[in-house]
Amino acid sequence: MSLWLDTSVITSEFETTMKFGLIPINVGVPNNASMLALARKAEEIGLESVWTFEHTMVPNDYASKYPYSASGKMPAAPDTNFIDPLIALSAIAAVTSKIRLGTGVNILPQTNPLLLAKQAASLDLVSDGRFELGVGIGWLREEFEALGTPFERRGARFDDYMTGMRKVWSGETVEHQSDFLNWSGFKSFPLPVQQPLPIVIGGSKGRTFERIAKHASGWFAPTVDPKEMQPMLNLLDAACKDYGRNADEIEISAMWAPSAGVEAIKAQADVGVGRLIVPLIALGGGNPLEALDKLAEDVLSKF
Repeated sequence: MSLWLDTSVITSEFETTMKFGLIPINVGVPNNASMLALARKAEEIGLESVWTFEHTMVPNDYASKYPYSASGKMPAAPDTNFIDPLIALSAIAAVTSKIRLGTGVNILPQTNPLLLAKQAASLDLVSDGRFELGVGIGWLREEFEALGTPFERRGARFDDYMTGMRKVWSGETVEHQSDFLNWSGFKSFPLPVQQPLPIVIGGSKGRTFERIAKHASGWFAPTVDPKEMQPMLNLLDAACKDYGRNADEIEISAMWAPSAGVEAIKAQADVGVGRLIVPLIALGGGNPLEALDKLAEDVLSKF
């Protein structure tokens, strides 16, 4: 099957408003120059956003099961370059002016939330309000253990960290005591340019939809199949109702590959997806800059 769709089928029948992003901008790139060239090309062709993946390390072998692959393994070898997401996006912010910058996603429970709050606010400032903080609870026990962070109760830790970080970004004196944090009597500046800073939560397992309803302005759905979306959207809608929110407030991002065809774009738009993020690997081998030009000609120009 070709990686590229038949553009002859794109007619007014399929007209819709859709944002397109690219992921991952920071993984597998050989050096800084190639990463920045990708980012500049993404902005040049009209992509709305670029996104990162995060792993601080990749074990040579691991018992943890990657939840979004039948093999239980993530598609990255231990010697794959994973440039730190916030450093990568800071570098990209310096050579771009319009494209939005998202983490897709950072693993919140294994980090220091005060440090992440400072880094996120700083990145939003230096990018002139272009940052979206995507976060998740994580799945790789071996990574937590290497970082010295308990894997157990990571969901509760996630919820508590999100609450505490919002206080840091408020500009008010921070008071937050919990099972995990003991913060009192300080402020942390700069504040994010965007108020509130957009929070995107990734995943679909466990209490993800409750956390989206409670903490987030966006959901990163881990699927390329529009048929998988509706059951998950029902869960999101129910969770939002429990928290007195309208699910329409949540911006939904999902994956899309050219091989899925334009019908998949329409189907995702029909269920409420507002952003489709294209995996770089889905553009095929060869020169990635040329692949992005082809994406612009064959797809972006139609929307």
